[in-house]
Amino acid sequence: MPGRENLSYFSRFDAESVYAERGWLIGKGPVGGKAKGLAFAFFALKGSPLEEAVNLPPATLVVSTEIFLDFIRDNRMEWVYSEPDINRINLAFSKGRLRESFRADLARGMETLGDRPLAIRSSSLLEDSVQLSFAGKYETCFSANTGSQERRNRELEDGIRSVWASVFNPAPRAYRMKHGFRDEDEAMAVLVQPLMGKPHGHLYYPELAGAAFSKVYRRPTPRVRKEDGLMRICFGLGTRTVDRAKARVFYLTNPNLRPEGNQPGEIAMASQVEFDYIDRNFGSFMTGSLRQFLPYILKQHKSVHSFVEIYTDNLLYWAGSPLKRFSKPIFSFSALPTRHPYLFQLMRSLLGHLEQSMGIPVDIEFTYETETRELSLIQMRPLASYSEMAKVNIPEVPEDRLLLRGNRMVSNGILEKTESLLYVDPDLYGTDATFYEVARAVGNANTALAGSKYILVGPGRWGSTNPDLGVPVKYNEICHCGCLVEVGIRESNFTPELSYGTHFFLDLDVDGILYLPVFAGESGNVFNKDWFDNSPYEKGTHPAVRIYHGNFAVYMDGDSEIGQVILL
Repeated sequence: MPGRENLSYFSRFDAESVYAERGWLIGKGPVGGKAKGLAFAFFALKGSPLEEAVNLPPATLVVSTEIFLDFIRDNRMEWVYSEPDINRINLAFSKGRLRESFRADLARGMETLGDRPLAIRSSSLLEDSVQLSFAGKYETCFSANTGSQERRNRELEDGIRSVWASVFNPAPRAYRMKHGFRDEDEAMAVLVQPLMGKPHGHLYYPELAGAAFSKVYRRPTPRVRKEDGLMRICFGLGTRTVDRAKARVFYLTNPNLRPEGNQPGEIAMASQVEFDYIDRNFGSFMTGSLRQFLPYILKQHKSVHSFVEIYTDNLLYWAGSPLKRFSKPIFSFSALPTRHPYLFQLMRSLLGHLEQSMGIPVDIEFTYETETRELSLIQMRPLASYSEMAKVNIPEVPEDRLLLRGNRMVSNGILEKTESLLYVDPDLYGTDATFYEVARAVGNANTALAGSKYILVGPGRWGSTNPDLGVPVKYNEICHCGCLVEVGIRESNFTPELSYGTHFFLDLDVDGILYLPVFAGESGNVFNKDWFDNSPYEKGTHPAVRIYHGNFAVYMDGDSEIGQVILL
């Protein structure tokens, strides 16, 4: 078991010296949480049996928090700490003057980083700590790193400004406030890394990218133990593994278990169909459709049959099958565990070693190339802990008082009483293009309900980056809820995502928010639509948003895999 002495050592670990010794540090201030985690990974792997098996970025340029604070002072921008308008803040950061000495340091750093595309990542003082993650709250920017040296330097400088400005985005501001911190308590360091991946013609991306966790705190079935670990994988850049987009989840000791189900239609609905890459001809971040790029991917990737299948006529076929009019190529990753067992073996060993070294469960991000079996570790952070309550007894209630019931991904918890339930009507959501207006209306109601620990109910995936999958809210627009319910409605293609492994779920864990997925029409599930349609409610600022007032409660028992929302 990881010991307290390991965690204590991590807390005192001198990350600044790791970067300074290599000539990768600009400034004399702290390097922030993300940089500390990566530096500790260097330390933990050095001299270990895993040192040769795991790559780390060949260089990581770190801009310390001192430079961020100098920028604010030099440009007399202290007003940003009390400014609510993020557009005005972004404009000020984009126009602010950088010290010439800093620009010269960046230009020299570019020589160390080489000519690969660059990832420009946040590493704030509060980010990736043992208590708080701030995962997904701050900006990550990409630079194609092409063209003249002047253009490359300008793109890097602009990316750093964007990451700095994201300190004042509404989501991290709400997160800080909820956890007792002021904006003045935060400062931003920045990591600049060569993007791990390979060129494929003029496209650049890793074959596989993902996030992995040494513990599984939210499990879709008792067959998965907390200690088993989890890996969430996508094809291409790893942006889709940390957002609520579609990606494949593998439980490391049961990799063939699919929380979405094993039927071809269920697999197709949950699978990735687009991927992200850097286009070096256009010099930009791009998204491509698998259907459009399938011939290209078949030529570029020898292992394509491990991760691509064709869905048609409610069946799955091999990747090279002829495409019919209504067939759908998907990144199913069905054969990955059997054809590439080394990845799963290595990941189990790596997570165990890093957890033992840090003294606390860990959360990592990585890339993997199947042909060369190269695994590159690009981030490591402490995994926020999650404490389940003792066994919960589910009360028997009449049918008319049972509003919602689910029997998958249930963990123990109780919300004994709340007087408010916020609901997005699935019959109205998605019938027009006002997805983001719905999200803003939810945010308005969230502000009005602060302090109530209300119940939030809506179709599909809350916080999805794709509004077709669910309401695209930000953290600050749902941060006051006490229980979040996702209603799956198959005929409308709304489905909850029963996967731990996104920034979204890390927030739920840290904030102690209960989570309940409900699959309308499935055995053991209840979506009492009659009650929602016929009970009085207060209108939100969008017609799809309703607020119900009464006495509600939530009971969730992980042992029986039953969770329900009831009317008291």
